[in-house]
Amino acid sequence: MSFGIFAVLSVGLADAVFLGQIGGTALAAVGFIYPVTTAITSLSIGLSAGANAALSQGVGRGDSDEDTRRLGLHGIGLGLGLSLLAAGLVSLCYPWIFYALGAGEEVSGKIAEYMPFWALSFPFLVTMMITNAVFRAHGDSITSAWIMVLAAVVNVGLNPLLIFGLWGLPELGVLGAAIATLIGRIIAVALALWIAWRRGLLGWCGKLLDGAVASARNILNVGLPAAFSNAINPAGMALVTAAVATIGETAVAGFGAATRVQSMAIVPLLALSAGIGPVVGQNWGADAKDRAQKGVGHTFWFCLGYGALVAVVLGLFATPLANLIAASAEDASYAATYLRYVGLSLFGYGIVITANAAMNARDKALWSMSLSLGRIFVLYLPLAWIGALTFGYPGIVGAAVVANVLGSWGGLVATRATGLLALESWLVDVPRRALPG
Repeated sequence: MSFGIFAVLSVGLADAVFLGQIGGTALAAVGFIYPVTTAITSLSIGLSAGANAALSQGVGRGDSDEDTRRLGLHGIGLGLGLSLLAAGLVSLCYPWIFYALGAGEEVSGKIAEYMPFWALSFPFLVTMMITNAVFRAHGDSITSAWIMVLAAVVNVGLNPLLIFGLWGLPELGVLGAAIATLIGRIIAVALALWIAWRRGLLGWCGKLLDGAVASARNILNVGLPAAFSNAINPAGMALVTAAVATIGETAVAGFGAATRVQSMAIVPLLALSAGIGPVVGQNWGADAKDRAQKGVGHTFWFCLGYGALVAVVLGLFATPLANLIAASAEDASYAATYLRYVGLSLFGYGIVITANAAMNARDKALWSMSLSLGRIFVLYLPLAWIGALTFGYPGIVGAAVVANVLGSWGGLVATRATGLLALESWLVDVPRRALPG
């Protein structure tokens, strides 16, 4: 699973590396685009989480193969309809979104080259994510990982050809990156559906629409709060990017470059959050709650250990990593500062996202949404704006560190309150008693 997520996130890093060679304007455009598209992509993550929770609990209960196939098809149909609606809204509204975030005229021109084709690719992404949830709910994370690898390999392979016009192809720049994304997603979703159909995980069922409303309700009960919860972080990052934009275009480029490197560094944590959902869902559905609690506890210990390793690596190699991706020395300086200090707190972000995934699988999506809201809108966003206006860029970096560390404490409290963590400590129990059960 780590390999699959690493491959998917490598697309964003590759976009930044290749487009950074075009110039700082293209890299700044990517800095604005990335958190916005990631926020919108949260719809696919939420629907995938909803489908995974419903399917994995059904598998744990011993539901029939026909019932699980029907539920999978309902999930794909629901996702396709919602993603087409979202893609249309994005196509209409993106100019106003980026204007409000502070994108200048030249940067906005680059953004306009990218967004229409990205919107066109979105329904394919949603369908791929829900199909991958079908695989994971049946205990097959390997196939879903390889599907993600395929999408990334096609995308990254086409990037330099279309961006720079190699092998006789037209030089498309930012537009080429968007087209590469579209092609990669089309190929990957076609393969995912074919494999799922061939293995009998999806297939035509008698009374296909039977229970469709109930299926949609079950998926959306988890999916909508999970989508909102997953959108909170990138949406908050978009608003933080607006704060960075008050410092200058080079700060946006450096900040965006640093978050790309960060996204690669946290791949094992993201894989852990994807893997803990089926573990919690199946064990909770089978009434093996103690096993679910042990699984959650082990994930938190892993976050602490891996977070310490990442802190050391980023502390030692922040500057060379920043130089690898940034378009100029000034961009690299901003990126290195972020990586060096925020890297110390990534263990906390890991605890937050794994806690969210566990609570989603336990049908406690409102808890995960509240945790994400608190981390971003109570801590990160206000502290980032105060920090930017008071201390400049270091204030934004400090806000990220505080949000990650305090967010991890909130994750411990929330999982203890929802019965997912067997931890006895006054640091967790005192605030837990003040929360609803």
